[in-house]
Amino acid sequence: MSESVYKVIELVGTSDKSWEEAAKNAVETASKSLKNMRIAEVIKLDLKVEDGKVSAYRARMSLSFKYES
Repeated sequence: MSESVYKVIELVGTSDKSWEEAAKNAVETASKSLKNMRIAEVIKLDLKVEDGKVSAYRARMSLSFKYES
């Protein structure tokens, strides 16, 4: 079995449609500059409210990626 090292970072994705879209946006944006991403875990979901209406969905998540040797 080979040994691996992973880094865990925190991301916040946003969307005006859904929490799922917010999480997807965060992962897809991170994938443009990170390689070997492994696991994304949603930590917290919240909403942005303006004038009594939901204006954005936010997904806070931890994302791990593997260090290259």
